This record gives sequence, structure tokens and C-alpha cells, in this order.
Amino acid sequence: MSAIITCEHLNKDYGNKKILKDVNVTIEKGRIIGLLGPNGSGKTTLIKLINGLLVPTSGNVLVLGSKPGVESKKIISYLPERTYLPDNETIEQIIQYFSDFYFNFHVEKAYELLEKLKINPKDKLKTLSKGNKEKVQLALVMSRDADVYILDEPIGGVDPVARDYILSLILDNFKEEATLIISTHLIADIEKILDEVIFIHEGKIVLQSSADELRMQYKGSIENAFKEVFKNV
Repeated sequence: MSAIITCEHLNKDYGNKKILKDVNVTIEKGRIIGLLGPNGSGKTTLIKLINGLLVPTSGNVLVLGSKPGVESKKIISYLPERTYLPDNETIEQIIQYFSDFYFNFHVEKAYELLEKLKINPKDKLKTLSKGNKEKVQLALVMSRDADVYILDEPIGGVDPVARDYILSLILDNFKEEATLIISTHLIADIEKILDEVIFIHEGKIVLQSSADELRMQYKGSIENAFKEVFKNV
């Protein structure tokens, strides 16, 4: 396998505060990866650097060997932690925006996913609950034919009953050879789908491992591994 994302001695500071500290990570194609850590550990900052929304203080982040920019945005479909969609527009109008903006966006797939989620595309976004707004955003992200899907807390805003359904929707709607990165602190809910995990704590990568190896080492549970590793950092 070849690397699709590489971070080399990556640092990010805000003023005197160090958010990421000498991060070295290689992410291969065709893997489902959990970026796991407590709130405030640097997950979202790392994701924004990969997406080119922030600039490193030092070090490099590379997507297919190049710094993030126009070309990487074409192949990365990104679900941010917070909803950024225009609240006063109908979902139909937002679908049109995505269709105009992304060459790899499939309108029919977006409508199909909304139907599965029981969301009416004629509704204005502001009429929806927080959870349903997040579902709309997820449906739009998964309707792109991307090489990398980066989902920041995709199940954080939905109730526990809906989480398995959302995960099934994600797994059923990205191409097999694509890379899927899921950032979350809800480890128990996603651990069964992961090929690989990256543990991050206070801006440092404390572990990157195959999920199967961790399951064997920690009684079948990545959540157990997380608790043990973080107990010692």
C-alpha cells in the first residue's frame, strides 16, 4: 500500500500554546482509521491542517506527496465538527450548491441518502433539529466520490440509537479503495469498523497501531486499549 497522507514533524501553535507537538503519521490508502483522543487533544487541529484550513507552525503535512491546496480539496470530502451550511436555505438549494462546487458530487445519491434518513429535501435547514442538520451534512459529504473521507465527530450529535445506523450509512457509501478517517471520543461506538487507530493526547501521537493487534492485546476491545494507554500518559 502507498501513503495518501503523511505528517512529518508537524507542529501547530496558537500564540504561546502548543496544540500539536512533533506529529509524525503515515496514513495508507484503503484503510478505515480512528483518530481517537479526549476532547481538546488536537484531533480537529490535525484534521484542519490536512484539509489546508490551517498552516503548520513547522513541519509538513502532505496529501499524495504535495501540500494541501486546490488539488487535495478535490479528493478529500470533509465533515467538520460544526455545521457550516446556510441555515435559511432549503436542503434542495444546498444540494445544488454542492453540485455546482464539486465535480465528484452525485445529486441522486444525496437524495437517496436523505430519503433513507427520512429528511425532506424541501425543508429549510433551520427547521431541523441539531441531529438532523448533522445528518444532512453527512449525507452531502458521503455523496462525493472522494479518495479520502475525513469525518470529525460524525456521531457526536446523534442519539445512541441512531449511531449504528449512521455508521452503517457511512460504511455503505464510500468506495472500498478510499480512505476513511473518523475522529471521535466515542470509541465504543465505532471500534468494530476500524482497521487502524491513532491515539492522540495533548497534541502528541501516543500510539498508531492496527486495530486487530490492539484487540488481541487488550481483551478484544480498543476502548480497553485506549483506557490502558491513556492511564500511562
